[in-house]
Amino acid sequence: MNTRITRLLLAALCCFTLAGCDVLKGFMSRDLEEEDFIIGQLYVDEMVKETPVIARPVAPSSSNSRSNPLGLQYSPSDNHALYEAINSWLGVPYKYGGTDRSGIDCSAFVGTIYKQVYGVTLHRTANDMLRDVSLISKSQLREGDILFFTNSKGKVSHVGIYLKDQLFAHASTTNGVSVSRLDNTYWTKHFYKGGRVKK
Repeated sequence: MNTRITRLLLAALCCFTLAGCDVLKGFMSRDLEEEDFIIGQLYVDEMVKETPVIARPVAPSSSNSRSNPLGLQYSPSDNHALYEAINSWLGVPYKYGGTDRSGIDCSAFVGTIYKQVYGVTLHRTANDMLRDVSLISKSQLREGDILFFTNSKGKVSHVGIYLKDQLFAHASTTNGVSVSRLDNTYWTKHFYKGGRVKK
């Protein structure tokens, strides 16, 4: 009798354990959502204190032919479509998981600009965007390259788009969509790599 009860208890324990494993597997299979959430929260916890170079849309100036759509010094090689697209998003607040003008996060902003300007679809999360690019050093950066940043735990958790002259556009947790300086102390410290989208 004791042996039979022991076997029944062991069988019940195995069933519960296997059911628990299935639940765990199910949870882990949703890695895109969960990983994105965890990465996002790790970055959200780090409220970067900086004064952006540009935080609001720049009004077009017909009188100044020496500036591009962001009001920066004009260069014939500037991709005006890129600068115009970024200008149209400036000032949109940061919202984790957001994908529209009521609020947007960093990877959705980069993905939206890339789709609009280059017709390229990127992975949704900052970390997964690493798969879309060939990594390059800071000295190799050129207009349109993607910038990857780590948080204090060393995890790639933030992305932006390089413009020129140490300037990049991104959806910042503190300032929303804005243009910042790559040589800012925080961004210099947390810069991981640049990325050039694979063709």
